[in-house]
Amino acid sequence: MTPGLMQTTPLSTTSILTYAALNHGDREIVSRTLEGPVWRYDYAGLARRAEKLAKVLLDLEVKPGDRVATLAWNTHRHLELFYAVPGIGAVLHTVNPRLFEDQIRFILDHAGSTVLFFDASFAELVERLAPHLPALTTYVLLTDEAHGAPGTVGAMCYESLLADEDPGFDWPVVDENAGAVLCYTSGTTGDPKGVLYSHRSIVLHAMAGSLNSAFGFTAHDGILVCTSMFHATAWGLPFMAPLNGCKLILPCEKFDGASLHDLIVGEDVTFSGGVPTIWTMYLAYLAQTGARPGKLKTLIIGGSAVPRVMAQTFKQTYGVNVTQIWGMTETSPLGVTSTPTPALDALGDEARQEALWTKQGRLQFGIELKIVAEDGVECPRDGQTSGALMVRGPWVLRRYYRGAADVTDADGWFNTGDIATIDALGYMRITDRTKDVIKSGGEWISSIDIENIAVGCPGVKIAAVIGVAHPKWDERPVLVIELHAGETVTRQAVLDYLKPHIAKWWTPDDVIFGPVPLTATGKIDKKVLRDAYRDHLMGAG
Repeated sequence: MTPGLMQTTPLSTTSILTYAALNHGDREIVSRTLEGPVWRYDYAGLARRAEKLAKVLLDLEVKPGDRVATLAWNTHRHLELFYAVPGIGAVLHTVNPRLFEDQIRFILDHAGSTVLFFDASFAELVERLAPHLPALTTYVLLTDEAHGAPGTVGAMCYESLLADEDPGFDWPVVDENAGAVLCYTSGTTGDPKGVLYSHRSIVLHAMAGSLNSAFGFTAHDGILVCTSMFHATAWGLPFMAPLNGCKLILPCEKFDGASLHDLIVGEDVTFSGGVPTIWTMYLAYLAQTGARPGKLKTLIIGGSAVPRVMAQTFKQTYGVNVTQIWGMTETSPLGVTSTPTPALDALGDEARQEALWTKQGRLQFGIELKIVAEDGVECPRDGQTSGALMVRGPWVLRRYYRGAADVTDADGWFNTGDIATIDALGYMRITDRTKDVIKSGGEWISSIDIENIAVGCPGVKIAAVIGVAHPKWDERPVLVIELHAGETVTRQAVLDYLKPHIAKWWTPDDVIFGPVPLTATGKIDKKVLRDAYRDHLMGAG
């Protein structure tokens, strides 16, 4: 081998911050706060405060490799931790506060975090957790002195710690393969598992996500981060925004329609993203008030399949393009996005919209996808043959944190647990999760397909399809529906709505009306539903 003669400057998260401060230093960052007032500064201000925070961490004796945990909302203080903690060689460990308390305790213990930064809304939770976490010895409350309440954990005040530090800090050179951010899966099947992103994987992910084939950011964009910063680094947006000089808007904990609309219109938001449930609420707000979404041009929606009626409404009523995204914590999370190509355009408007609204999208540079049958043989890319979805790439998991062995196969492929098809143009479509697919009389039924149709029925807010035991057919689909407030819909109306769109034998054996539980990341919690309705059809003939 003849070695290349190029420089080997490490890819690091602080290189993004340094670039933004130098080249987009006056681009604004806007953050809601728990205290009430809106915080405004810019990338130069972010860099100054992150440098002071780095000194605070060193004063707290945080060393390279140490895990520094957060229980925090989408705010400027959380953003500062995104850069300061990895910047000194430590690992930022973002904890999802919506998980069950036992899961949060497990995650903090499993990660071995020694420092916890937390928002005041989690103070009681922290008080309960502290006696069970002896390794966690340092607590910092993310607020100022006027709103501090240290409690029995003796939490220090974030703003006071920063105020004691002088500006200026020389970021150390960090190995690009060193761990930077530790995120845990939601634990819907067993204990949550840790995914440790490296500096290299984060920077490459941010660069790929910025391409026109993905989100296509420019310095003219205003990005509202409606993906939680404690979940898969908010889909990488806190790194993509400064990389491209975008205005960055952080909503704290307020994701209701009215609160989001105030920011979307008031801060000239052009781009946002989140799970479908957030945008269901926002569409309801727009319909109720007659409001328009200002300069909003693009939404990325992921976490679960995007209902076609949602994409159509945003586009046809409000002129907002919906881009689907597929990924998972294990893929950082960007895997594919539903962006068009000339080959797709050539098929005509109807085929184009069908692909963009019903398929998760095409793979991005750096990501490889394939689908394999049960015998391990790769399936054809015909858009019809489904199989287990496999993925590999430079920002894809190799091994879980503290795992005993790699979870990829000998060729580096990671089994996502999804069932999918890929067509001749490279568009991937999730047809189900392995654990959610329904096998009735030896034939497969896609729960996702039925859900996406059912949610278009007038009055339906959320639709969930589960497979439950049946004495004759092994499994049959049952549809659970949560209605919009004040709506009345009958079982027969839902079945009549489904009838023209699905095969007769796919028709759910029952329609149940009631609340649909969501996981800590906003996805439908089918485990809870399966447990609740496990024997619902066992008396059927």
